[in-house]
Amino acid sequence: MSYMVTSLEKGERGRRNLCLDGRIHLQLYPGEVRKYALEIGSEVPEETYQEILHMVLGKRATKRAMHLLERQEKTERQLREKLLLNSYPPEAIEDAIDYVKRYHYLDDERYAKTFILFHQEKRSRARLKTDLYKRGIAPEIIEGALEEVFSSDERDQIKELLSKRRFPKAPGDEKEFRKNYQFLLRRGFKGSDILPVMKSMG
Repeated sequence: MSYMVTSLEKGERGRRNLCLDGRIHLQLYPGEVRKYALEIGSEVPEETYQEILHMVLGKRATKRAMHLLERQEKTERQLREKLLLNSYPPEAIEDAIDYVKRYHYLDDERYAKTFILFHQEKRSRARLKTDLYKRGIAPEIIEGALEEVFSSDERDQIKELLSKRRFPKAPGDEKEFRKNYQFLLRRGFKGSDILPVMKSMG
């Protein structure tokens, strides 16, 4: 099996946008284009195509993944999205993900536990679950992490948050009461926990 180069154009940052068979899009540097003798109309054997995917782009995607993780820890989904935005093909992204997971540079369970420990004083258990799910963490990993590291008493959290907001500024003010109640609901706290605390504080 082989592929035909159907277009080869200048891209951003000195790279070349290569298209094979009118459907496979790759980004290579000029030196790589010359190395593989790529030009419009030339054929690319399967072996060469696989070498470009894994030995060239796979290694480059892995370096990019390492750089991104050095700057900030990410979930697997977040890292995949970043690499996709950098125009790496799926095969190269898989190589990068496999590498960083194998050496534990990428670990969704660790990410979830760290996130919970850092945010649990200001966010409810439900809010933490939602936030982690939005970041692409699997539900079973979220539940396991919460069971292992979540230790906050949600009514104590509510009381602390209200105290920081200086509630009640004016005892009996219904507008202030509703405003703070809605604020706590948005943080993911349950009404059955919010109301008793608010009433006890005035």
